[in-house]
Amino acid sequence: MLANNKKSKAIQAPSFLAFDIGADSGRAILGRLDERRLKIKELIRFANGMVFILGHWQWNIYRIFEEVKKGMKLCAAEADAWPQSVAFDTWGVDFALLGRDGSFLGLPYAYRDSRTEGAMEEFFKKVPRHRVYELTGIQFLQFNSLFQLFSMKRDNSPLLDSASDLLFMPDIFNYLFTKEKRTEFTYATTSQLYNPRKKDWSEELFAALGVSKSIMQKIVPSGTVIGTLDKSISRETGIGDTPVIAVASHDTGSAVGAVPAEGEDWAYISSGTWSLMGVETKEPIINEQALKLNFTNEGGVRGTFRFLKNITGFWLLQECRRAWAKERLLSYDQLTEMATSAPPFKSLIQPDWLGFLNPPDMPEAIRQFCRKTKQKAPDSLAEFVRCILESLALKYRLTLDQLKKVYSHPIRRIHIIGGGAKNRLLNQFTANATALPVVSGPVEATAVGNILVQALTLGYFSSHAEIRQVIGQSFELERFEPQQTKEWDSAYKHFKELQNLI
Repeated sequence: MLANNKKSKAIQAPSFLAFDIGADSGRAILGRLDERRLKIKELIRFANGMVFILGHWQWNIYRIFEEVKKGMKLCAAEADAWPQSVAFDTWGVDFALLGRDGSFLGLPYAYRDSRTEGAMEEFFKKVPRHRVYELTGIQFLQFNSLFQLFSMKRDNSPLLDSASDLLFMPDIFNYLFTKEKRTEFTYATTSQLYNPRKKDWSEELFAALGVSKSIMQKIVPSGTVIGTLDKSISRETGIGDTPVIAVASHDTGSAVGAVPAEGEDWAYISSGTWSLMGVETKEPIINEQALKLNFTNEGGVRGTFRFLKNITGFWLLQECRRAWAKERLLSYDQLTEMATSAPPFKSLIQPDWLGFLNPPDMPEAIRQFCRKTKQKAPDSLAEFVRCILESLALKYRLTLDQLKKVYSHPIRRIHIIGGGAKNRLLNQFTANATALPVVSGPVEATAVGNILVQALTLGYFSSHAEIRQVIGQSFELERFEPQQTKEWDSAYKHFKELQNLI
């Protein structure tokens, strides 16, 4: 139930403003609590993306800053929608450096930039792979913050010599809007610089990097009030002296916090540019099997952990669509509808193949994979889309099988949340491939989780379990039952064989 406090009595439908900033787009979502239901309204959506500057991919944080202010102005113009608080969540691992005067030492590099090539393997000469995992419990990806920092040190970046502070992406916006510098728990864990056992930055890893731990910020729990909006921002936007809260500031942390589930017999897929598939645990799972299978332990709401695997997701389709847009721009719904008529299992790909990380031409990269694995490449747009969706569903099956080797609880259903939950064809494919029922929704899970952790922080809820009940009551969910499981079992055998061919 809503907590009995002065705010809940004074305000009939308290409002909260969430800025969910992804690698592909950002949005401002206004949430209102009304009779144990959350109603959300998108105020603004803006394009985001990497910018290529002098040979490197970076993020234009100043443009995002201006778009966020537009969202605040639109919120201020809403009738009866004065927000109780504001919060930011973003994608993971990327960061900016501040100089001693508090100014930014350039734009943040993007995780898909090539500067980290070879960095992971070189760092293992300083600290062995198994020791890094023992210290952090984080999946090995070449763009993790640890390897981004190492690549800067290896390449003698002058920025490190001038740096006074390191701010991760959500820290950047908290700083720009409040002048306060903190790092929230869920984001700290994604960096592969955090030791979950000691609950602090890893001194051993910073010593190996040759970088001072002093540039890192104090780590605060999700649901911490960072400060209030800077007065100049308040005046410019008309939004007032509003508190800024560090929610689960890694977007997947907020999204998983919005899974409308009870008990422990479920897994989730946070589906978007990346697919994050795993389970929620009370403690990290760090052992030889988890290391072998390359699972990660990222922080969650209220000190929980997300034991999961990062899987390349709709990035594959996004980049194909971008390539095709030069001749014919089609919506994702149109592309998905076309895929229903394509022949099943003509060709399959491994979504996490390194050649798909940031190719100049994604359709050609898919053809290249098919040539390497002696498969017939897709011929039509419909076949490309079907290939991507079927391959993602089979990757989820593989991840589920691996998860069952480490996680002791039974898994009886899968919750798909995030923008990818709108793709009903992939939802059905996932049910078919895994032989488990799939429940999809909410689509705006990240913003919903962001908003409701704000409400929890300010006393409008008493527990995370209560939040999940409200989500189940507030949004329409859809259930998909497994079909054609024998055909999918056969395709799965072929899919696993592809791993030995690349």
